[in-house]
Amino acid sequence: MRLKEKVSNLRKDLAIMKQVDIRPNYKALADKHGLDQRTVKKYDEGYEGKSKIRNKKSRLDKYKEEIKLKFDTTTAKISSIYRFFGAKYGDVGSYGNFRYYCIKNNLVKEKKSNIAHPRYETLVGEQLQFDWVEDLKLISKHGEVFHFNVFSAILGYSRLHCFIYSKYKTRIDVERCLIEVFKSLGGITDIALTDNMSSIVNTTTRKFYNEFSNFCKDIGITPKNCKAKVPETKGKVESQNRFMDWLKPYNYEFETEEDIIQILDKVTKQANNKVNNTTGIKPILLFYKEKEYLKPLPSKAILDNYMYDLIQIKVPNTFLVRYKAVEYSVPYNYINKIVSIKELNNELYIYHNTKLIAKHVISNNKINYDKEHYKEVLKNKKINEDLLEEQTNKNLELLGRLCHE
Repeated sequence: MRLKEKVSNLRKDLAIMKQVDIRPNYKALADKHGLDQRTVKKYDEGYEGKSKIRNKKSRLDKYKEEIKLKFDTTTAKISSIYRFFGAKYGDVGSYGNFRYYCIKNNLVKEKKSNIAHPRYETLVGEQLQFDWVEDLKLISKHGEVFHFNVFSAILGYSRLHCFIYSKYKTRIDVERCLIEVFKSLGGITDIALTDNMSSIVNTTTRKFYNEFSNFCKDIGITPKNCKAKVPETKGKVESQNRFMDWLKPYNYEFETEEDIIQILDKVTKQANNKVNNTTGIKPILLFYKEKEYLKPLPSKAILDNYMYDLIQIKVPNTFLVRYKAVEYSVPYNYINKIVSIKELNNELYIYHNTKLIAKHVISNNKINYDKEHYKEVLKNKKINEDLLEEQTNKNLELLGRLCHE
């Protein structure tokens, strides 16, 4: 008779004796069931047998406090925390085990969405979807806050991801990022799909601005808007934006802006090597097939024409933009707007989009106000018209003296 059966019969005898209030004879019961007296005594005293639940230590125990800290100090999801620790330590096991550990130890509670999103597919090499992931923020080891955006693009067929760091979201940035994406892919798609990006689309008419339309015509793509109030038509790029959640665990883990760009490259590689839920294939593998269907890149001359050698800067309340430690004025109505700066033949050209809004001779003076720019501000402050010219000259003269001292 097997041990399990012996113990089962013993427990039945002990239960009967307890019901009729008979004190068990351990030796007699041991002899009857072929067990040790100590075993009989142990079961009589309430022993239930070995626990079926193994109390085995987890390899994640040594990271428990650090994992909890990441959940407490960021809004990152479990998958993002998992990839962060996988990249940092390597020995965190499978995602399923990591998720179970986090939930079991009350480190996080995941919310589930019940919103339905119908899927649709595109032909191989047909479409690139793109969008901005806006107003991201990461904090360095030294507490410095970095604000930035990410240009997010995805090939419709293979789901290959492209993430590009960008400080601003102007039309020039969109064009630059699209060229960087197509150059990295080694070809272009027929269609580029996006939503109502205010820098390239008139949000009232929902038509692309002429400058962007001309850009698309030059490089050989057809720009299209997703359907109004139906963001699911751009669902692939919206879906890939969840990968930006993978950036959150890197708070306090980096030092410079260059580190952020390297982290973004790491996230891109991770995203492209993750099996896609729809295709069941890693995007990087399916891309090898899609790449054959991409159209050739336009000529180098065309690409270079749109890879602007411009410095972009946001205009402060002083309506002065800084270039090589020297400040130059622009019209005051461009305050808080993004302008582009280019030096050519010892002159500084300042643009808003493609419009030239100011031109200055390169100067050694620390501050350089254009007289008309300065006068317009004084006029706006209701300075008497008769005194306007005199007050402008006087202020600029005093400012010039101060800059030379």
